[in-house]
Order: sequence, then structure tokens, then C-alpha cells
Amino acid sequence: MNKQPASARPLIVRIRNWVGDVVLGLPALRLLETHGYAPQIVARGKWAPALLAGYPWPVHVQPAKAAAKIAQLRELRRHCRSLDPGFERRENALLLPVSLSSALETRLAGLRTVGVAKEGRSPLLARALPWAREGHELERYWDVACRFLRLQQAPPADIAMQVAPDRAAAAAGLLAAHGIAGGFVMICPFAAGRAATADKAEKKWPAFADFVRLAAAQMELPLVVYPGPGEHAAARELYPTARMIEGSDLAVYLALLQRAALVVANDTGPAHMAAALGRKVISVLGPTEAARWAPWGSGVTVLQRPQSPGTPVAWPSADEGLALAQSLLGRNG
Repeated sequence: MNKQPASARPLIVRIRNWVGDVVLGLPALRLLETHGYAPQIVARGKWAPALLAGYPWPVHVQPAKAAAKIAQLRELRRHCRSLDPGFERRENALLLPVSLSSALETRLAGLRTVGVAKEGRSPLLARALPWAREGHELERYWDVACRFLRLQQAPPADIAMQVAPDRAAAAAGLLAAHGIAGGFVMICPFAAGRAATADKAEKKWPAFADFVRLAAAQMELPLVVYPGPGEHAAARELYPTARMIEGSDLAVYLALLQRAALVVANDTGPAHMAAALGRKVISVLGPTEAARWAPWGSGVTVLQRPQSPGTPVAWPSADEGLALAQSLLGRNG
């Protein structure tokens, strides 16, 4: 993990609230860094420090109550002022979320905040940016960073996410302890939340269990699952042929994904993590709008059937998933 240059200007950056969104915001954060800023990350998720363990940016997890959030930002403002005497004389906070509350909190903390003009929050901002209505979500975050920096630049084709060396070593030890010496297929069958559709449709591939059963019987590489908190019992019941590695450390999960020959995933955070690591990823989507939300990376293959308005969600079959996996790995996997 590289250290932040002492001359870099501190910038308070409020990141998004979901794993996938945070991953998609990484190129924007790196762009800020390359232009002389030292991000001070403010995050809602308690998992954020683990996810970003490969980066030198301090991560400050927000408390639950609004008053405590504002107090935290005020303390962070004082800290940044001690690092940079010019901190108060410039734009010193950037919002990736589009919520009114995120702008209100930074305003009440006395920060000079830049963010997109959404939810009527422009009066709370030092500079309100236009919202990119079209494009992939990564491109939207990238656009925010570019407009903050007052430049135009194309986003990278790959995210090149960094993994903390100690977590990489921990992942290697876990794989060795489970007798996994070579390549493997990581399955990510769980998905929190629902699709951003009018009916809030389910995002989990109904045929995932059938796919795992077929893949275990017909592919040479072992299947591995690393369940999150509260998912272990379901993993044992639904995917008994996959080798389960127990734990709930997101940084270790990231390091495990880095070593996978192939990742098969629902519309979920680990899919974005794997894609950001440059892995081969099969992103199985149902109602999700792929042009906006698919994992970003040159190794991603989206497996999705066309959807028709007013009809049930169309999902790929287990056989389709197996055929694609075998094709990406070589016929026998």
C-alpha cells in the first residue's frame, strides 16, 4: 500500500453506501489522487475500511445519528485544516451520493462542498454540478471527479483494484487449509437488495443452485463459496458441492476473488470486486439494467436474457451458465 504524499491536499470525500457503488467510484478517487488530492473517505458501511484496505486513504465510518455525523465531519475538518493551512479557502469536500442529507451534513459541518444538483440541494453546495443522466454508474462518478477538477478525460477500461498484502497472504493460507492448490471457480450466489426497477424485482438467479450442481459434476476446477454474515447456513443447504470457506472479512474475500480462475455472480458487490480485479466474471443478470449497473472491466461477460415490460423476469438457464463457464475456461474447466 502506497503512502499519501505529504504535499497532497486533503479532500473529504463522501462515498456511496453499497459495495458495488464504492468499487465503481474507485477510478474517480484515483483521479483525484493523481491530481494532488489526498482523499479522506467518509463512509456509511462498516465494511468500507476492509474493502479499501489496499489504499492509503483514511476511512472514517459514519455514526448512526445525524448530530454525531456532523460532529465527526467538524472534527475531520479541524484535522484537515491542521494538515493544510489553505484547506478552508478552497473547495474541500466532494459528494458522490446524490442525497439531500449528505449535502446538509457537510454544510452544517462548515465544509465547502461540491456535488451534483439533485434533490433540491444546490443551495447547500459551494458548487453544484450537472448530473450525468445517461451512461454507466462508473462514468457518473468519474464525471463528478472530472467536473470537480475542471477537466475532461475518458475513464479507464479497467479499475485495477488494489489488495492489501496481508489480506492476500491470509487468503492464500485459507485456500491451502482447504486443499485448494490451483485454480478454482468462485461462486457469488447471494445478493442484497432488489433491482432498481419499478417493481423492485429480485436480483438472485433462480437457477444458481442447479448451475452449481451441474458445474460440480462436469467441470474439473473446484467451486468455492465465501458466504457473508448470515449466509453460511444457506450456503451449506443450497450449494453443498461447493467448498465453503468460512469468514466474513471483505478484504479477505477480495483477495480470494483475486486468485479465482472464474467468478460467477449475481448482481452483487463481489461481482464488481472481481471485475475490478481484472478477473474473468460471468455476471448473471435478470431485471438489472446492464448498461448502467453491470460490473466494469474487460474480463466481464454478461449473461442476460431480453426482458419484456409487463412480463415475469426472464432468466438464463443453468445449462446456459455452464456452457458459458466452460467456454471461458476451456471446455473442461
